[in-house]
Amino acid sequence: MSAHNPEFIEQCASFTDLFLQLGLPSEPQEIAEFITQHRPLPDTVLLPDASFWNTAQAQFLREQRQLDEPPFNMLIDQLSEALRA
Repeated sequence: MSAHNPEFIEQCASFTDLFLQLGLPSEPQEIAEFITQHRPLPDTVLLPDASFWNTAQAQFLREQRQLDEPPFNMLIDQLSEALRA
């Protein structure tokens, strides 16, 4: 596991609930590793269309964006930004 700065790990902690819903490891360090592994996501690829999601995960992301209700829509936007950085 690579080392990440404390600020990055703290930022990743906000994604815990989203990662739990996606069925992914949800500890801040694990989330940081996921983001590092999958970035950069090209601007031309919508987050739910990224190749690293399974069908259920992609569907969850699409449904949550359509609902446009907090907190998941905000977390999805933040995750998309983090993956494109």
